[in-house]
Amino acid sequence: MLSCPVAGTMARRIGMLVNPDAGLGGRLGFKGSDGRAAEARAAGAEDRSGPRMRQALDRCRDRLMEVEILTCSGRMGSDWIPIEHTVVFETPEHTSAETTQDAVATLCEAGIELLLYAGGDGTTRDIIEALPNSELPVIGVPGGVKMHSGCFAASPNAAAEVLIAWLEGDLLLARTEVMDLDEDVYREGRWSVRMFGEAMMPASPRWMQGAKMRVEATGEDEVLEALGDHIQEVLVVDSKRLVIWGSGGTLRTIAEGLGFSPTLLGIDATIGTTQIGTDLNEESLLELISEHEGGCTLLVSPMGGQGFLLGRGNLQLSPEVLRAIGIDAVLGVVTPAKMLTMAQLRIDTGDAELDAQFQAKKYLKVLQGYRTTRLLRVAAE
Repeated sequence: MLSCPVAGTMARRIGMLVNPDAGLGGRLGFKGSDGRAAEARAAGAEDRSGPRMRQALDRCRDRLMEVEILTCSGRMGSDWIPIEHTVVFETPEHTSAETTQDAVATLCEAGIELLLYAGGDGTTRDIIEALPNSELPVIGVPGGVKMHSGCFAASPNAAAEVLIAWLEGDLLLARTEVMDLDEDVYREGRWSVRMFGEAMMPASPRWMQGAKMRVEATGEDEVLEALGDHIQEVLVVDSKRLVIWGSGGTLRTIAEGLGFSPTLLGIDATIGTTQIGTDLNEESLLELISEHEGGCTLLVSPMGGQGFLLGRGNLQLSPEVLRAIGIDAVLGVVTPAKMLTMAQLRIDTGDAELDAQFQAKKYLKVLQGYRTTRLLRVAAE
């Protein structure tokens, strides 16, 4: 463990916190990790939030050499910090929401000026509950299964850029919504998202993802029917084509209209008019793709507002799965109402090399109506 004595009063003092259990269930298709961390680890899940915190810090480590970093011991902090830091909170063997809140309280008592944390929406809720000062800015390194809150950066590298800009005094602070889902309802295939509170963050439209918008549009039944007709005539009609259906309400409505029984928040698969997989995890997808001898198409619908096509709520589509499918076989599906909420597509697969391959394409094709496609720009990072 690296440590250093408390620096003088001139040093900026930043708190760093990792929820070690966040994101564990993503590739297993758990839809969230609340209360299921032990189950996920027993099934072979690997740490997600810690490595992503390390990635963010590696990106800005030179700038942090003159910053005082306060953190937790072990897997809630020091295990993932590659530069000098001071441990002010001892991580217990078993962690919980209360552990996160206790750690936040300790960091705040130590006088931090900003909290950089890695986790998901549940982690954000725990942090906001524990903050004694609602004016303290936070930056979230996206490390959970789902990140709907606006205080998350678009990626670990983006979190580093926001932190650097804040340290340089280049960013104003702004309030953003803290959103969360009821995971019990979520796992039952029903969508229940609500605003939990507000958080202060460095305002950076380029690097911060913004809160997810649930697009409520009337009169789109015909559009969804037209999208279904296109998918039927081009993809489903091919009796040898494997179609992998991403998560979300748009694709579920389309799939139901075609006679399938999709899951709202899972990944499903069809060949021709036959549904051959429901709520598939990473392992099942890899097996299915490897055994299939025909063509393959992945349908994914981006998050409204944020524009994330991959890396939010669909972690079953791991880098290994995406490479097996091929990035040229990815087709976005976007309704006109959702199109109005975003200017670009964002990719955060968790694999820098694969993200770069998507970004190198500059544009991705999306289906927006019957026989109607357009190109949407892929965010540079």
